Amino acid sequence: MSERGRLDLDTLRRLIDDGSIETVLTVLPDLYGRLMGKRIVGRYFLEEVAGHGMHACDYLYACDMEMDPTPGYRFTSWETGYGDMRVVPDFSTLRRAAWLERTAIVVCDTLEEDRDVPIAVAPRNILREQVERAGEAGFVPYLASELELFLFDESYGEARRKGYRDIETSQKYNEDYHVLSGGFAEPVIGAIRRCVDDSAIPVEFSKGEASAGQHEINLRYATAIEMADRHVMYKLAAKEIAAQQGRSVTFMAKWHTDYAGNSLHVHLSFQDLDGRSVFSADGDPAPGTRVQMSDTFRYAVGGMLAHARALSLLFAPNANSYKRYVEGTFAPTRIAWSYDNRTVGFRVVGHGAGLRVECRIPGGDANPYLVYAGLIAAALDGIEQRREPGPFFEGNGYLAADLPRVPGTLAEAVQEFAASDFVQSAFSPGVVEHLLHFARTELAASNRAVTDFERARFFERG
Repeated sequence: MSERGRLDLDTLRRLIDDGSIETVLTVLPDLYGRLMGKRIVGRYFLEEVAGHGMHACDYLYACDMEMDPTPGYRFTSWETGYGDMRVVPDFSTLRRAAWLERTAIVVCDTLEEDRDVPIAVAPRNILREQVERAGEAGFVPYLASELELFLFDESYGEARRKGYRDIETSQKYNEDYHVLSGGFAEPVIGAIRRCVDDSAIPVEFSKGEASAGQHEINLRYATAIEMADRHVMYKLAAKEIAAQQGRSVTFMAKWHTDYAGNSLHVHLSFQDLDGRSVFSADGDPAPGTRVQMSDTFRYAVGGMLAHARALSLLFAPNANSYKRYVEGTFAPTRIAWSYDNRTVGFRVVGHGAGLRVECRIPGGDANPYLVYAGLIAAALDGIEQRREPGPFFEGNGYLAADLPRVPGTLAEAVQEFAASDFVQSAFSPGVVEHLLHFARTELAASNRAVTDFERARFFERG
């Protein structure tokens, strides 16, 4: 598939020279999966940044959602002075940012300031380590993100002034597969599709989803780091395009008690180094399916099933994330694998070269670099340990009391992550410590917060 908008450095130089590009958005993903960085004048980017990189404060990997420096990290602190790190463009990510006027975008890697050593806690480097482990085992992971969002009639500023209460979704009824209501949202959703696709982020389709104002835009699959880059650039583009039209979108896992949550369904497959699927196989299909699956596929799924609870910290990174796991809402509450069954955490889809597993546990708020890293690590462990996944689950997963549950709270997920021998072996000690401190900081902030629910329930009657 062609990728309109992909640039190389020579083409960027020509476009800057003729005035077609003025600004290069030079970015890196933080622990939340947000893109941080600078808007750099095109000529300065060519003269200085392209060859030497730029600098950014290392607190970007040690702050919270409010950008407040968070104490307690070994990586950096007030005691170390919050120094600089080197930010180096990865020119394989260079493309037009078609949703912005005369702008290109490039995703960067981060290195220690005084030596060419990748910063281990950078999400892109966490994922790269797992991709390299897969390569050493003879595998190339391919992934795809299916991201859900809600579209609102208010701008971000208006929603903020309302305290995010009484904001209006773009439609007033369940939009799942509705072409009519999708047409009403097309000024925003269509613009997202077109601009993202024109930015070398191939789009497959959009569709209405299972709540009023909810939509899904599916991106074409790619190798792991490329797909994670596409994912975070798409989220940035979607928010900025909505804002340009005086609207807003949210990828919150659960923005409202009465509405379905926003999912991130992740499709995973492995190819060998020659580009052949290692998940499909010759022979008889699994009973009741068209699926001819290899031992490698079964073992990979076995690893993901075995470690899904431990990895929930990556799939559901904040307290709100766990409010999405409501029975009967297409968000899984049980950990099992199935053939084309949307009631459990892992769904087998496709056949032949397209055979893959869909992990339905992550929410729209998850950091894709960390989600992908966790899934790849679990799949590799399953293959190495020859973990059998057991038979396909059949039936309604919400009623299957004998199946293991997805953790119900962030506190439970922190405990599972911290206690997992698999986590300790799959990731370096520094990465494990960093991610746990990040999660515990998020948990402490949510535990301190007084909510609208508490005021409504106890202000008068408590």
